[in-house]
Amino acid sequence: MDWTILWWLLAGLVVVAGLVGTVVPALPGPPLVFAGLFIGAWIDDFEIVGWGTISVLGALALLAWIVDFVASAAGARYLGAGSRAFWGATAGAVVGIFFGVAGMLLGPFIGAVIGELSAGSDIVRSGRAGVGAWLGVVVATALKLALAFLMIGLFLFRVGLEQVTAGT
Repeated sequence: MDWTILWWLLAGLVVVAGLVGTVVPALPGPPLVFAGLFIGAWIDDFEIVGWGTISVLGALALLAWIVDFVASAAGARYLGAGSRAFWGATAGAVVGIFFGVAGMLLGPFIGAVIGELSAGSDIVRSGRAGVGAWLGVVVATALKLALAFLMIGLFLFRVGLEQVTAGT
């Protein structure tokens, strides 16, 4: 029995889960995209998508993971947030998942405001921290999505290039 179609289905589902994970904070988006693409490369014993491409995809996944933390923290810090606001924004993002899209958008803001208020800041400074944390989360999500699509694009380019050269 040929399992190739099932392996490709699994690879595709893992990539889709990774794309969802770039938006939903509880899932490790870029690592899942990388895992799905790795499975795709493994299916043909890394003949079409080789170790060089896999290394680049792994580096992009690592970069996306780093960007997630740096952009979120930088957004909060840029507008004067303390560490409690950052951790509050992180907790708010996780709790926000359970409240749908509105929760995912407002959770980081509310969490940062609560975190900054718990540190003794006034409402204006706390609100600024909330806006900064929210902007950081939005920028991080956009960058992660861009890197995830870049990973998929590189993979598909390599597969397409192989198809073109095999046909000539």
